[in-house]
Amino acid sequence: MDGYFYAVLAVGLISTIICVVAGIMKKAPNDITIFSVLAVEAVLLVYLIGSIVRVALGEHMAGEAWEFWGYLATALMIPPAAVYWSILERTRWSNFVLGAVGVTALVMAARMNQIWY
Repeated sequence: MDGYFYAVLAVGLISTIICVVAGIMKKAPNDITIFSVLAVEAVLLVYLIGSIVRVALGEHMAGEAWEFWGYLATALMIPPAAVYWSILERTRWSNFVLGAVGVTALVMAARMNQIWY
């Protein structure tokens, strides 16, 4: 496991907890829940930049490169889609959609870590 995975783990779990608690409290999406998901996106962008640098410096993945980049590209698309959803549908249920982002990013980061190593 590398630092990128642990960063996604920490930020993803915190974001999920924030969003699920807000949903349980029957609150509509707000700045805190949306910014927690944007923090997940920021960590994934750092993961992207770090991965590009690692490849540029000559590191090789143990698995298929196309699979790693596919997971990363997909993970990067999920937070903006969830935020867009939460802006369109301002109900408490959107917080549960936002809460799924952190867990999804975490699972995808775990798979990317397996592919890399």
